[in-house]
Amino acid sequence: MNEIRFSGFGGQGIIRQGLILGKALSLYDNKFATMTQSFGPEARGSACSSQVVVSEERVLYPYITKPEVLVAMSQEAYEKYEPELKDGGTLIIDTDLVRLKPATRKIKIYGIPSTRFAEEIGNRIYANLVMLGFFTAVTKVVSPEAIKKALPGLVPSRYLDTNIKAFDKGYNFGLETLEKEKEAKAKTPPTTEKTAKPKAKGERTKK
Repeated sequence: MNEIRFSGFGGQGIIRQGLILGKALSLYDNKFATMTQSFGPEARGSACSSQVVVSEERVLYPYITKPEVLVAMSQEAYEKYEPELKDGGTLIIDTDLVRLKPATRKIKIYGIPSTRFAEEIGNRIYANLVMLGFFTAVTKVVSPEAIKKALPGLVPSRYLDTNIKAFDKGYNFGLETLEKEKEAKAKTPPTTEKTAKPKAKGERTKK
């Protein structure tokens, strides 16, 4: 079972990210999934989040406790929800809007300038689909085909092609990020520990 939280501020399409993922998983990837959402008191502009629980078996408790994945698309959301991320979990940020604090524990961090990429496509409103594409690539929680099948009905039909373009932009950037990560690991020499040379039989220890 995986617990996932998308977070940002009202107006970014954070709730839609959860809806798309939940629909993709349950209808097209043959998984069980639940989705819940939360808003700050001011709604638009304040921290909000959507939570998705995905499992191979029926989900008995639809709320997350310690998410394995946190997607943060605003500084406020990052600061509010990062402490709840499971140790060893994955943090995904919009590098245009989130400044990381010094790490206090071991988590995996990925970043994408999703807002800038969305503006290059035509409007920053597509940042949520850029981020969803990146999330799909680096986590492998859901297939890209399932996400694309889930889009009709959840995004305006006249902007469907642009949303797919935004998703592909983020997805391809995610694949490039994983490839660079793989290359970096391949270049890192393995760590070796020095071991004491075994003494020959009858050899005396020098003083």
